[in-house]
Amino acid sequence: MVKRTTPKRTSFRTVLRKAGPPAALLTVGAFFGAYAIIGPNGALAYGDIEKHLERKRTELAALTKQREVLKNRVALLDPKNADPDMVDELVRKDLNVAHPDEVIVPLK
Repeated sequence: MVKRTTPKRTSFRTVLRKAGPPAALLTVGAFFGAYAIIGPNGALAYGDIEKHLERKRTELAALTKQREVLKNRVALLDPKNADPDMVDELVRKDLNVAHPDEVIVPLK
């Protein structure tokens, strides 16, 4: 005769204790894996990052050009060797100074 054994019943806590840590690690790994692909710095966002970088490079070029212009104007206003035309332009613009014999033509 074949002896039948009843399967041993496992409680929910035992199953949770054995399967919980691997399930938690799998969930965390899936989260970080999805974030690495879909996230703001992920693989799919690479094209947007390249576009943003190109916009910033264009902006940097414009600001560098503007900086060079301002640097030149500052050099022209050096107290030791000021450019008379630059000084005259700034005085007339900032102080609204004009000679009595000058004709002022307003520009829109």
